[in-house]
Amino acid sequence: MELMEIGKTAREMKYELAKLSTEKKNQGILAAAEGLERDADRILAANAVDMENGKKRQMPQGLLDRLLLTEDRIHQMAEGLRQVVALPDPIGEMLGSTRRPNGLEIGKRRVPIGVVGVIYEARPNVTADVFGLCFKTGNAVILKGGSDAISSNKAIVESIQRSLESCGLMPNSVQLIEDTSRATTEKFMKMNEYVDLLIPRGGAGLIRTVVENATIPVIETGTGNCHIYVDETADLAMACDIVENAKTQRIGVCNACESLVVHEDIAGAFLPMLEARLRAKQVEIRSDSRAGQYLKESVPATEEDWGKEYLDLIISVKTVSDIDEAIRHINTYNTGHSDAIVTTSYAHARQFLDEIDAACVYVNASTRFTDGFEFGFGAEIGISTQKLHARGPMGLLALTTTKYIIYGNGQVRP
Repeated sequence: MELMEIGKTAREMKYELAKLSTEKKNQGILAAAEGLERDADRILAANAVDMENGKKRQMPQGLLDRLLLTEDRIHQMAEGLRQVVALPDPIGEMLGSTRRPNGLEIGKRRVPIGVVGVIYEARPNVTADVFGLCFKTGNAVILKGGSDAISSNKAIVESIQRSLESCGLMPNSVQLIEDTSRATTEKFMKMNEYVDLLIPRGGAGLIRTVVENATIPVIETGTGNCHIYVDETADLAMACDIVENAKTQRIGVCNACESLVVHEDIAGAFLPMLEARLRAKQVEIRSDSRAGQYLKESVPATEEDWGKEYLDLIISVKTVSDIDEAIRHINTYNTGHSDAIVTTSYAHARQFLDEIDAACVYVNASTRFTDGFEFGFGAEIGISTQKLHARGPMGLLALTTTKYIIYGNGQVRP
């Protein structure tokens, strides 16, 4: 289907989707979840093609991890959809009303955004997440994945469309742009007459391109240079567990820890402990000179390292003299995504929560929890690092807007 036809179809679909009852929407999402598991072999075969092509193109390990689907990951996709079904439907919610002196009843109601466009890279699981959240909120969705995951995305969308059709619902509620060329992407970013909101998900280059070139309103989902600060009061065993998990549990995700900040008073005791744990996972450490004196193997960090989202088995280490220096460093180099402190000091925890400028700020927990599934949203459309409309993991509410509804009985303005 031509790009403009996809846009026209989506615009038609948004009016039909807005009429669906919660029961019908949940029926479609449950059918899609069952269909993904039923079609797992077909989806995995398509993913194997993408993985083979990725290896031939020498994609970094972190991106290959993002691209990879397994039976367990398909099950997680289906489970995410089932969680969306279990969540309350926000559409139609009344957000208050007032009666004016002239008798007008003015209320505010939550409604769908309309047509949501998503441009994303190497994350085929996003395809199912976006469908579930958009369908539950009555939004039509147009997906524009990259060439790296095209076979996987086609298989997932085809499965979802078959499932919707099987229960008498509109299969074109979700559409995939199969042309992966840059020219088509550029046209898509300017389809204001059809698309109400555009959400990019991917690396810094993709997000910057969309933000700078789109004429459609954009929610910026940020790259993740996530920091963990281990302060002088920290439980060092806990700190090791948290940093190891945040860095190595899954390296190719935006909520992985890329930057470690350590108080100088505990650097000598903590860094050798941590190095042993990270070396066992083949993590390269890039450190400043003060941290380097406590490490057996480290690479001198450069200015670029402090702001780098590696998506790889690499971590930077910065030593600081107090929490104020830690906060200044983090706010200088973070991407507004997720940052954490490991501490036993209530005062330090409160200061960190108050002063760190990020969508998600943690005390004594891994940054890996910045995730719609973990936050109880069922899935997420992305993690917003901007401050207008939505911030942090974006679930159902982020895909809604409001409109005023006014009841009168013949009032005219004098």
